[in-house]
Amino acid sequence: MPYAGSISGCPPELASVSTTDHPTTLLPPPLQTPEHYDLLLARCRTLFLAKTHDYGTAWRILRLPSVTDQIFIKANRIRTIQETGVQMVADDVNEEFVAIINYCLIALMQLHLPANTPLDMTPEAVAAAYDHEAAENRRLLLAKNHDYGEAWRQMRVSSITDLILMKLHRVKQLENIGGDAWVSESVEGSYRDMLNYAVFALILRGEA
Repeated sequence: MPYAGSISGCPPELASVSTTDHPTTLLPPPLQTPEHYDLLLARCRTLFLAKTHDYGTAWRILRLPSVTDQIFIKANRIRTIQETGVQMVADDVNEEFVAIINYCLIALMQLHLPANTPLDMTPEAVAAAYDHEAAENRRLLLAKNHDYGEAWRQMRVSSITDLILMKLHRVKQLENIGGDAWVSESVEGSYRDMLNYAVFALILRGEA
């Protein structure tokens, strides 16, 4: 009679065999959030620096509202695909989330680069600015994960997309009033949140 594989279901002659005599191959432990973040940001960084090689720092011309609109285009396309289930252009949803991450980092670099920074930056200067903002976002992500207990892992990707779009509408409102918020978080805080939301979406979609 076939047996289920547990000791209680084994034939008598096998019941006393120690499982240590037959070691099994253990799967590697799942990646933790910091490792996920590092892996995804490394991929985004590689793409960003490759585009810097090809296009230079043309992104330096963009004012913050223009960057916000670029993020909106990406997030709105993701939502449209999620709602219709139809995709007419080859760029997949994961690539759009990667673009959101890099546009958020562009916005953060534009916020913090000194006013006298030239439009044409060296690759080394771009990499240093990118790494600085990515490291600050990593710190924020870990702090919020500590407080909220990784509740995002129970969320749906569609909900994360909605959160990004909600943040975008807040940023656009702040931009329209000149950034003079009374009680709301700053534009910088919204960019950082959107970046981390995009990281969460990619993790949930199995990209890391």
